[in-house]
Amino acid sequence: MQVLNFIGNLDRRAFLKTAAAASAALTLNPAWAKAPAEKEDGHALVAKTDRQRILTAANLYLAQKPATITDFPTKRSPGGLHDFYSQADYFWPNPKDPNGPYINRDGQSNPENFADHRKAMIRLSVEMPALTAAWVLLGDKQGKRYGEAACAHLRAWFVTPATRMNPNLEFSQGVKGVSTGRSFGVIDTLHLVEVARAASFLMGTLLSPEDSAGVKTWFTEYLSWLKTSKFGTTERDALNNHSMCWALQAAEFARLIKDETTRAEVYHQYITILLPNQLGPNGSFPKELLRTKPYSYSIFNFDVMAGLCQSLKGVQQDATKFALPDGRGLCKSAEFLYPFLKDRNAWPYAHDVEHFDALPVRSPGLLFAGLACHQQPYLDLWKSLNPDPTDREIIRNYPIRQPLLWV
Repeated sequence: MQVLNFIGNLDRRAFLKTAAAASAALTLNPAWAKAPAEKEDGHALVAKTDRQRILTAANLYLAQKPATITDFPTKRSPGGLHDFYSQADYFWPNPKDPNGPYINRDGQSNPENFADHRKAMIRLSVEMPALTAAWVLLGDKQGKRYGEAACAHLRAWFVTPATRMNPNLEFSQGVKGVSTGRSFGVIDTLHLVEVARAASFLMGTLLSPEDSAGVKTWFTEYLSWLKTSKFGTTERDALNNHSMCWALQAAEFARLIKDETTRAEVYHQYITILLPNQLGPNGSFPKELLRTKPYSYSIFNFDVMAGLCQSLKGVQQDATKFALPDGRGLCKSAEFLYPFLKDRNAWPYAHDVEHFDALPVRSPGLLFAGLACHQQPYLDLWKSLNPDPTDREIIRNYPIRQPLLWV
């Protein structure tokens, strides 16, 4: 089975054929009728902006059968059929020792690495939330078939014994001749964050009690692995975007399974460790500015931090509006990055070694910060940017694609 080439590379004729059908539906899900004012405003904004985009994509994905990692066995993996496997992006054969251990070339992705499991997970993260968003947008009367298709993905990945993934990342981002897996590989399941967000709409509604229990069991076991394994705890304690990504995963998986203890722990980690140690006085991320791709990593960490704040809503003080005494918080980070999302050429730091011209794309951080910080220019810019990047490297670092599920 072949993995689809993501939204931007899908058959354009298929999109055109489904556009008319996508624009025909008119009813919003009544479940949002009694939402708080801020949620109503954000939801209405995204629903209006993304309506045709969501329905066009969802109509296309209805015809796609779920594909999990078990569809892509590889002899390179030291694990079994149900173990997720990937190779570290920035490691290449050593020209001085072609058959020896791979060496690092920071910021330069090796296209010969095994990536089929990651592609399958990215496909899941593209298709399943889009189908769920269509159901949320239309409600049961017109949208039930989309929600049911989303449920099929959940069953395949997390419930069905023959196709489910084992709930760990012991063999992620290995390096040939060096390691069979690394803590850095935990970032690969960042693409399950929006899947978990989408699943929270389906569990207890369209997803059967038995399948809901299976999904909850999977994420409970995976969250436990994140919190207790050597790879997981190492990633939690990283000094750059990797710990922010760990926190977003832990927060959203805990939200799905209603683990309020973990959500509170992650909130404490955010305000006492991540925010003070990663955000500079001017709102930049100094550690990301030192990378060979400072522009993309700065945007990436901003988006992940904004997603984390959004995920932690309901835990103590609203994290999207929280700021340290010196003003550092989501609003400060957005203030720093906004001019460079508006004009890439204004970026005053080193240009990325790769993919600089593929950015910016639509930043979920702009949306979340625009709503929280009451900045209409952020929202206007968010609406104007491309929501469906086609560059594979950008897609790899773009975990929130359906903000309708987040506001």
